[in-house]
Parts: sequence; structure tokens; C-alpha cells
Amino acid sequence: MEYNFDEIIDRRGTDSVKWDLTSQRFGTDDLLPMWVADMDFRTPPFILDAICKRAQHGILGYTFRSHDFYHAIIQWMKKRHNWSVKKESILFCPGVVPSLNIAIMAYTQPGDKIIVQSPVYYPFFETIERNHREVVYNQLVLNDNHYTMDYDGLKRIIENRTKLIFISNPHNPGGRVWSPEELLKLAQICIEKDVLLISDEIHADIVFDGHKHTPLASISSDISQHVISLSSPSKTFNIAALSVSYAIIENSDLRKKMEAVINQLDIGQGNVFGAVALKAAYNEGEEWLQQLLNYLWKNIDYLETYINEKIPVIKVMRPESTYLVWLDCRAMGLNDSELKAFFVKKAGLGCNQGMIFGPGGEGFMRINLACTRAVLCYGLDKLRNAVNLYFKE
Repeated sequence: MEYNFDEIIDRRGTDSVKWDLTSQRFGTDDLLPMWVADMDFRTPPFILDAICKRAQHGILGYTFRSHDFYHAIIQWMKKRHNWSVKKESILFCPGVVPSLNIAIMAYTQPGDKIIVQSPVYYPFFETIERNHREVVYNQLVLNDNHYTMDYDGLKRIIENRTKLIFISNPHNPGGRVWSPEELLKLAQICIEKDVLLISDEIHADIVFDGHKHTPLASISSDISQHVISLSSPSKTFNIAALSVSYAIIENSDLRKKMEAVINQLDIGQGNVFGAVALKAAYNEGEEWLQQLLNYLWKNIDYLETYINEKIPVIKVMRPESTYLVWLDCRAMGLNDSELKAFFVKKAGLGCNQGMIFGPGGEGFMRINLACTRAVLCYGLDKLRNAVNLYFKE
């Protein structure tokens, strides 16, 4: 079946964070939102059909997650990532960001330190600070428009109060697919220093040709005992509103600690439509996903060629994963507040400001390419016109 990713769907008036909160986020409704990481593509029909079929039963009482829920995850991990996962290792969670909070509560105490590798997904910082823990930065190294990890710096900052490290694997916003060698070196340092690894792998399925996602816990049985893996079908299949995710924890003691917090907060019930959607996505979604990846790859090609030829003052960091692209705008000579104002007031684009991703994000912007080609063309034309006008002034 051929899926139509060129269909333009009006999302305004649906309580869409991306489209209906533009004024609250950017101070104006008069812009094209290309920020929050969900897709403007219709959720796959086999997922919608499964949800409708369940709703038509007519009773939405208490439910539980059957064997089929766990089997879908196990089969998906084996097919897509060659990772053998056992049912007992899987914990339901109501979202990856809630899972970060749960991990903090399960494995640390107020005042403990947690490492993040910035620039990185900004809720990492927020969850740490809201739980009264201390953020410690192990900034990524930018060489030749390519991020690498600073292993020597990591060794220097770990001390007695350092309990966790949050890993974005694959990396958001830079789009790196960390290699097994990079992940192995990272894990060896953390295990030696008794630092638990929390691996956010929500973008693992959106990986492009020439690259392959490596689940951190799959590298070795020893490493798996020190890793909390977090994932969800929400990014891949555009079902973020259904609040369905899971943690894979092979270490039974660590799993019991996280499960205890879930039970304490009484957030393990979930909702029936999230479970239905996950099963449909993982059981029927491979063909749709391949077509999505092909479309996104062409969007990335288009953006990179367009900017290189028509807006060369901006540099594109081509992603190996995700539908998010990191734009290096430092050559424009604007500080962060000026850059934000330029994108909003001059270009009429709502993108994520790089500085919110922590140290190393200054002078960058993150743009979301999970939109139709027509919308992407329109957005890039707006950016080109604004840049040309700015430099003429």
C-alpha cells in the first residue's frame, strides 16, 4: 500500500501543541510552526482502525496489558534492532519524560548529580532540576559539523555524588547515531565509576540508510545490567497523545526499584488506546515506516541542497537519525535573543532555539522536517527571503 505523506492536514483547532500554542510560545500566531517533535503526517490508518475497532466495542472499563502487548515490543526489538528482550524486563510507563522522572526518584536522592551531554533534549535538564538534583554538563565536541563524546571530560566530572547519566541515543538535536564503539567506551567509563546509564532511545526507529541504531543495553550482558532503556512508538508513528512508552531493564534489582516508584505514584494503568496503538504499530508498521523514512530522507536532501545553494550563511548538520535538523546560524553574527527574534519576526518561523538545549547550543536552531514537502518549501522560502533582506539592510 502506498501512503500519502504529501497530504496537508489542518491541525489548528485540535488543541495541537505545535499549532495552537504558537502565540503562547512565540508571542504571535503569524508564523509557520516547525518546532515541537511530532509529525504533521496522518497517524497510520492501521493504528486508527485498531483504535476505532476497540472504541466500537462500547465499554471502556479497566483493562490490563495482555501478553500481546509485550510480545509486540519483543518482536519489534528483535526485527528492527536485533535485540532479544525478555517479557519480565519490560515495564510500562506513561511517557519517556515521565520515565526520566521515575528513574531520578528510584535511583537518586536530592542533591545527587546527574550528567547530561549537551546540547541535548532540554527536558533532561528540567526533570533533574524539578527533582532537586544537580545537572552536570559533559558537553559534546563539535568537529567538522559532527558531534563526538568527550570521554576525558566525562572521567574528570564524575565524583561520589554522581549517580546517573542521561544519554540521547540516537541524539536529539544533532541526529547522531552513536556507534557501538562509542557507546561501549561510554558504558565502560560509567560502569567503572558506578554511574547508572539512562538511555533515551525514543528516536531509534527513525534511522536512515548507512546507519544502524545500537540499543545501549544490547552491547553486552554486563553492560545491560547497568542500563535503563526508555522507548516508545510515539515518535515513529505519531501517537504522542496516547502516552504509551516502556522501560527495558534487565537488572531485576533496578527494575524493582523503578517499578516501586510507578506503583507508589499509581501511574502504571495507562490507557487502553495506547496499548492498542502500540500493538498495531509494532505488528503492522514496517511498510509504513519505510515509506516514512524515504520521505523524510528526501526532505532532508531538499533542505540541505536549498540551504547550501540559497542560504549559505547557515550550515546544516545532516542528521543520521530523527526528523529534526540542527541548523548552525552562528555565521549570521546574532546573539541568541537576536536569532530568536529573527526567526520569529523576520522569517515567520517557529523553531526551537538552540540555547535551550544547553551549553553548545548557542547560535543554533532546531527545525522539524516531519511535514509535507510543500510546507517545507514554503518555510525555506520564508527563511531565504528574511536572510536576504537582513543582509541587504
